[in-house]
Amino acid sequence: MPLSTSHSPFPDLPESIAGLTQLAENLWWSWRPRARMLFKMINRQAWKESGHNPDKMLREIDPAILKQAAANPDYLRHYHVVMSLFENYMARRGCPLLDGIAPSESGPIAYFSAEFGLHRSLPFYAGGLGFLAGDFMKECSDLNLPVVGVGFMYPEGYLSQRVREDGWQENLNEHFDREAAAISRVMTESGQQLTFKVPLIDPPIHVAVWKIAVGTTDLYLMDTDIDANDPWNRTISARLYSGDLEQRLRQEIVLGIGGAEMLEKLGLHFKLIHLNEGHAAFALLEWIRDFRLEGLAFAESFDKVRRHTIFTTHTPVPAGHDIYPFHMMEKYFRSYWSDLGLDRDGFLELGVHPENPQQGFNMTVLALKARPIVTP
Repeated sequence: MPLSTSHSPFPDLPESIAGLTQLAENLWWSWRPRARMLFKMINRQAWKESGHNPDKMLREIDPAILKQAAANPDYLRHYHVVMSLFENYMARRGCPLLDGIAPSESGPIAYFSAEFGLHRSLPFYAGGLGFLAGDFMKECSDLNLPVVGVGFMYPEGYLSQRVREDGWQENLNEHFDREAAAISRVMTESGQQLTFKVPLIDPPIHVAVWKIAVGTTDLYLMDTDIDANDPWNRTISARLYSGDLEQRLRQEIVLGIGGAEMLEKLGLHFKLIHLNEGHAAFALLEWIRDFRLEGLAFAESFDKVRRHTIFTTHTPVPAGHDIYPFHMMEKYFRSYWSDLGLDRDGFLELGVHPENPQQGFNMTVLALKARPIVTP
């Protein structure tokens, strides 16, 4: 499907510094000091008030200040240096780490994570796990690895905290301003935002697609807060880590199964899948289902997925691993497991911990069972 991304331009930018539009819309600037200084040099106060967010700053700044920058020889000298660095960076081809590997076997790599800590203007993270994912995307860009990220566009972000005058901690809910950050709607040729339906889930869950450019890598984010969904479905992606267990399960169904479906709609046929924690482990089931639709048996499909899966976990405590009761899994997967070639018990066995089989369906166990088996 031919796609494009749409994002409001900065109409007040003078032609001589029009490249700031492209630069502001790609997070490359966030880990490049010279690029950050380029925006700061326009106006230090505006840069501070924007929260070091060039997208927001360029939308709100006085046009007269932009004209002054465009007429400043020192600023223009710095501008041309940074734009040259950016253009050369984006024009790179190939990756030394993949020398000798056929293009058909080298990517893309699908990187699934429930959170991405890229910059504070994009509040899709809670802590270390998100920052690890964000740094992973940036490093893959620097290495020019063919990686595509999959996550959620949380309109309510994650909670913010402050200390009140009486000394008590207070949680604040801040709605994310999508129009004042480096995030774009993915559009179809007909000019509509790309949406899709999560496979085999009833009642249906519809998802809209957003994109963030992270250097040469792309991060695609899913959003259920759209008119096609009923109120409960709309809140699936409302905020990171829902406290309601069933809503948490539905969130992970969308992240895993929906994320795999999204990549197919985008025409991104990944060769390797990397799970950052077990939150997105259902993506493995959807990949198995794809192989089953090609005519392979479950065992062969599972083996192919196992040989092309990377799983990393960073939270070795019980509270860091999602476990769902069997009756809840049956509610959402009763019509799904037959497509995998499994019955109820065979399906639930995929997530059962051998030392505690009655505990429930463990997402980390599912991910661990799909690790590659390495033989000497």
